[in-house]
Order: sequence, then structure tokens, then C-alpha cells
Amino acid sequence: MTSMSEGAVLHLKGRVLVGPDDVRDELWVVGGRVTYDRPAMARDATTVTGWVLPGLVDAHCHVGLDAHGPVDAPTSEKQALTDRDAGTLLIRDCGSPSDTRWVDDRADLPRIIRAGRHIARTKRYIRNYAHEVEPEDLVAYVAQEARRGDGWVKLVGDWIDRSTGDLGACWPPGAVEAAIAEAHRLGARVTAHCFAEESLAPLVEAGIDCVEHATGLTEDTIPLFAERGVAIVPTLVNIATFPRLADGGAQKFPRWADHLRRLHARRYDTVRAAYDAGVPVYAGTDAGGSLAHGLIAGEAAELTRAGLPATAALSATTWGARDWLGRPGLTEGAPADLVVYGSDPREDVRVLAAPRRVVLRGQVVG
Repeated sequence: MTSMSEGAVLHLKGRVLVGPDDVRDELWVVGGRVTYDRPAMARDATTVTGWVLPGLVDAHCHVGLDAHGPVDAPTSEKQALTDRDAGTLLIRDCGSPSDTRWVDDRADLPRIIRAGRHIARTKRYIRNYAHEVEPEDLVAYVAQEARRGDGWVKLVGDWIDRSTGDLGACWPPGAVEAAIAEAHRLGARVTAHCFAEESLAPLVEAGIDCVEHATGLTEDTIPLFAERGVAIVPTLVNIATFPRLADGGAQKFPRWADHLRRLHARRYDTVRAAYDAGVPVYAGTDAGGSLAHGLIAGEAAELTRAGLPATAALSATTWGARDWLGRPGLTEGAPADLVVYGSDPREDVRVLAAPRRVVLRGQVVG
């Protein structure tokens, strides 16, 4: 971390991408905040040149979690630092059994918006990850996690059903409708892990705000998502693992394995069709389970492979994502969380993989 004194001024010069069509020549960081007014101390400023973006957003990430369950604080710290050094300065933590509130006291770590701990059906999710409950207890657990989180609750909407050997919805419509209503009453939005087709329409009709992965979207459900304004976070870098998962489970669950392969084969078409229909799409990596942290540039590139324009893929991890999560970008007076690149990321989102400088809370940290 490159420390700057409390009164130091930072001058960002080049092309400041305040928005996709709002490009300015410079900004200043004074007292850890963005300003476009030249300060009196400008002569003593440290100047950084390049293409400037708001700090990147990973809208589906898990700090404090690995493939086996909760991890200790040093491991969580390493995860957060890896994301930070990749330019991710805002994380929507989409379910974690670990208490990571201590991160909020660290000026050198990304900001986290928590969804509490996953809420799953009994024996229908990864061991050690979630509260595992039955439908009659769903409302109570949603209320609990709504109070613990930062405005989000995470459900597991579908998972493998051993009685059928395939993916299946986890909750009856009445239970999930009551649970989402309770979360909304408490001021929290609700998202759900969903791979399959059958779980989607009931969740949307119950009032859900977002769906993670959403590989099961079809021409029948995409219009429903668009009409209701339900966002998706496709996590394409995670969906890339489906063939490997299918190969590993094919002998025991051949229907499930075949289903995963089909969902994987049409993943790009699914995301592009959703985007074309007006469904809000945001970038998330699903880091922290079996995936490494620091993959947000790869997810942005995957969105462009799915057919999103480069500016839309950028917005999914910058301007649009921050607005969706209620966090400022490079607006006057906002906290100075930004990343500097050597060339225009609107021309090639792969530029995101090589940040020139990372500035967090007004301090150059990378």
C-alpha cells in the first residue's frame, strides 16, 4: 500500500470515465474524496495518468468461504486483498458463513455489501455453507439474515434432488412468496442461486429481485424477468466449470450431468437473449467457493463473448453495478475508489486485467 499523508492531493489526468458517455480530462482526490474543482494545493499533487474507471464491482463473491466452508480471518484477508489488487473495490458478498464485519474497519480492503449466510433446503446444498431449513422455517431465517446483512438475502433456489437425480426447485411457491415479502418488509432485497429452468418463474412471481447464474432462462421466462425488472448475475467464469462437474458426477447422476452440459452449451446464447430483452445483467465471479478470487476481468470478457457490447460489459462491473447497489461512482464528493488503466477499456475489456493504479479511499494501494 502506497501511503499518502492525510492532506495529500492526488491528480488523475487523462480520460476519466465518469459514465459511458461522460468523459472528463481530470479529477482530483482531496481528503479521500473526488472533486472536479482544482484545489488550492494542486501544485503539490501527485499525478497519475491513464484511463480512470470507478472501482470495479464483483456482484457475486464470497469472502470468508472456500470449498469446504468458513475460513479464518487471515484467509479472508488474503481473498479480499486479491480482489482489491485486481481492481475490485466493491463486493456484493452473495452468502458467507463467516463474520467479516471486521473488514469494514480496514481502510485497505474493499467495501463489502453482505447477503448474510445462504439459506438452503435441508441436505440440498454444499455442506457447511448454508442454514439448512424446511419451508415452515424459511420466513424466520430470511428475517434473521435480512437483519444481519447489508440489504440483501440469499436463497438457494434449486439444487440436485436425489429422488429424481436431476436439478429441482427447493421451495414451494407459498413459502418463498412469504419469505420474500418478509425480506422486503425489512428493507432487504432477495436473490437466489438458480441453475435450472423450473425454479425461475415461481421466484419471479413471488417478487424476487435478482437471480444468480440464471442458466435456466428460456424464451418463456426471459420476458417475465424483463417485465418485472429482475436482474441476473450470470457468473460465466463459474458456469465454465459445468463440464468438469458433469464428468465428475455422471456415473451417479447421469440426468443431472446431461442437464449441466446442456445449460453450459447454451450459456452465451442465454445471457445475450436476456440482455437483448432488457434484463439487467451484472458481473460476478462466484469467487470463494471453488473459484479463485481476482477474476472480475475474466468475467467482463466472458460477457463480451456472450455478445454484450464492451460498454455494457463495463457497466455491469462499474457504473451500472454501482448504481444498482446504491453506491457512488466518480461523482463529486464521492469516496475516491477508482482504478487506472493504460488504455481505453471501452475498446477492449481485457484491459481490466492489468490495472496501472488502484486507489481505495483516496490512497494508492496498488
